[in-house]
Amino acid sequence: MMRSFLTTAAIFFGICFIYILIMLSSTENYFTYILDDAYIHLAVAKHFAINGVWGITKYALSSTSSSPVFTLIISALISVFGDHALILLIFNLAISGLLIFFLSKYYSLFLPDNRSIIMASLFSLFTAVLHVQVMSGMEHVLQVFVIAVNIYYFQKWYQNNFKIGFDAYGFYFTILLLGLVRFESMFYFLSFAFVFLLIKKIKEAALVLVLGFVPILIFGYFNYSNSGYFLPNSVILKGPLLDFSGNIFKQLIELFFDRVIANRKFYKIGLFPLLACLFFIFKDYKKKENFQKIILNNFLPVVWIFAFFMHCMFSRLLEIYRYEAYLLMAFAMIFIPRVKVFFTNPVSSFRSEKIAGSLLIINLLLLINKSVYGHIMITGGTTNIYEQQIQSARFLKKYYNDSKVVANDIGAICYFTDIHLLDFMGLGSNNVVPYRIKTKKPGDVFYDFLARYSGDNKYELAIAYDEWLDCRAPKSWKKVAYLELNEENVVLAQTNLFIYSIDPGSRESLIQNIKKFNWNKNVKVKILE
Repeated sequence: MMRSFLTTAAIFFGICFIYILIMLSSTENYFTYILDDAYIHLAVAKHFAINGVWGITKYALSSTSSSPVFTLIISALISVFGDHALILLIFNLAISGLLIFFLSKYYSLFLPDNRSIIMASLFSLFTAVLHVQVMSGMEHVLQVFVIAVNIYYFQKWYQNNFKIGFDAYGFYFTILLLGLVRFESMFYFLSFAFVFLLIKKIKEAALVLVLGFVPILIFGYFNYSNSGYFLPNSVILKGPLLDFSGNIFKQLIELFFDRVIANRKFYKIGLFPLLACLFFIFKDYKKKENFQKIILNNFLPVVWIFAFFMHCMFSRLLEIYRYEAYLLMAFAMIFIPRVKVFFTNPVSSFRSEKIAGSLLIINLLLLINKSVYGHIMITGGTTNIYEQQIQSARFLKKYYNDSKVVANDIGAICYFTDIHLLDFMGLGSNNVVPYRIKTKKPGDVFYDFLARYSGDNKYELAIAYDEWLDCRAPKSWKKVAYLELNEENVVLAQTNLFIYSIDPGSRESLIQNIKKFNWNKNVKVKILE
């Protein structure tokens, strides 16, 4: 097992190291995460570690982090080792090492030799596009790791006929962590509880629900007492909200059609994993097994199916695969033990198991497609963030380090500076949330608030996408410049970033500062005087 772990780790970390070198070559040797969201975690973690404030700035609490456990861990690391942006990368690499160790242990339960274990582990890592998750600097590597450990202990507990022991404790402990690593993880443990109910294991189902939801409830109480909302701003603003005063069943049908049937990403990301799980269940059904026996034999596939549909309806499917990475890892760990014969004797196995073999080939092709897309995301994403968000942060750091600034992409500018922020999208400003909680395009009331609040509180400038303001920036704001990227856009919402003057008294100095600043050569700066 140790040999398979070391070989898999060498291959995976070798690929990561190559990508790090490629990233550095396009960002003037400055390592840059491929998502601005990573700097949100860094900003909150830094301010909590240094200032004792759980917020995107050091001045006020704001429930901006979508992963309280991850941000808390990073905050602890900053307290011990100091404030370094590379902490996210190092942490994700370390967690990846632990993940590879558990994958090697898990597949050694099913596969007979090191070569097969290495292939299975690499299949799992690249199915979840883990190298992309590492370079994103986000919490998804931690979520994937906890899911993998959970499945490992569940599998050993399952093989031991659900006898309470160390494996059961490992399973329940990881359930305890999941909800606050990513809130979407509740779909996973809700599905576990439901399947336990199907096989009439009432105590197990109840314990899963209690351990899964108690940490979320505790956090929700803390969050509500400070912000007025049970969940973080990012969750309530980006997730679909059900109107419980209306027809819930109709809303669910509409969500299912919109998020599943009419969503092309559902077919690209989840269709073939879903077909594979259904195929395993159907094989047992053909054997004339009773209902409970079918569910018990296919416990994890059934869990995966329910979790996947809940994720599709109440979260989002993205082509960067970060939100669904935990489901992709779970699928790989379910799928490979069911097709293990293909790892030892692929030719004869394909002759006798044509459907399973075809599903394996299709998922290998999907893995290749995801790896190609992941390459584009890493190489293009780091350049995009460096040339837009990092340059904006450096500009603010030099001239407006503790000024009042309005913005929409808030990670890098809040991590690298001490600005007073008004986030008009609501992630970092609690007073904006009521205007955006039910609509992504608020009306006149919101824009009246934005004009009045920014003027009354003497905000100096805004750095924003005009499109995200619905081209309705307050009349008192004056566009003074826009920054345009010449590179291909991979991760940015828009390539044109506008700088607005809010305070008329400092407008001329703002223009001069924009002219004087040493912008990256790939950023085209146009002054609008």
